[in-house]
Amino acid sequence: MSSPCWVVLLACGSYNPITNMHLRMFELARDFLHSTGRFKVVGGIISPVNDGYKKAGLVESKHRCAMINLALKSSDWIKLDTWESEQDSWVETVKVLAHHQEKLNSRDANDNTINFRKRQRLDLDNANVNGLTLNNCFCNDNNPIQVKLLCGADLLESFGNSNVWKESDVAEIVEKYGLVIITREGSNPRRFIYESDILSKYQRNIHIVTEWITNEISSTRIRRAIRRGESVKYLIQDDIIKYIHEHNLYKTSDKN
Repeated sequence: MSSPCWVVLLACGSYNPITNMHLRMFELARDFLHSTGRFKVVGGIISPVNDGYKKAGLVESKHRCAMINLALKSSDWIKLDTWESEQDSWVETVKVLAHHQEKLNSRDANDNTINFRKRQRLDLDNANVNGLTLNNCFCNDNNPIQVKLLCGADLLESFGNSNVWKESDVAEIVEKYGLVIITREGSNPRRFIYESDILSKYQRNIHIVTEWITNEISSTRIRRAIRRGESVKYLIQDDIIKYIHEHNLYKTSDKN
């Protein structure tokens, strides 16, 4: 039996603010991929969108990154990466995937990233790669780290919007990297894949994870509740609630 493919899950998005559901997606995806016997998830990356995205109500990345760091205190395998948010302008998702795929599998003299391609068999028990601690992971030339895009079914369905996604980018994302989709109540990702020629062609690289314990927490609803002075306790972490109040975030309408 061949050894499992080593996977790092990458989730891009606004995280405005990050919610407990954002973190649950990583746990659900890891459990599912491990259950197939084909994959070993060795890390997770949260990459908040650049301020240049100009989404209504988007607070500065410095605040979103600070809240992500607070949220990740309890995780030993998911890490924040600020590369995307620190670029001069908005970056297409396919370029973010390419950046992390290259960095995880090559040596960067600036941060001592381990070169998986050159080291035939490496015990990464205590190694730190791209800010990720990879436990008991053995990699060689024939088994590099594979980055997969983790997202909700709503992002999958947005692939059909030509004003948001280039067709060539969608094809490259699904063919070269692959998707791990977390279902949401009322979504039908399998039907959407069937109705898309591109997604159908590369459906072997799309993994659909059913969320049986449904949770409709969204950043939009969190912002609305905060704006109205309503409690968001147990929807986002207490440290994040404190940060939001200290910096007076989300007090005005997203339309302003």
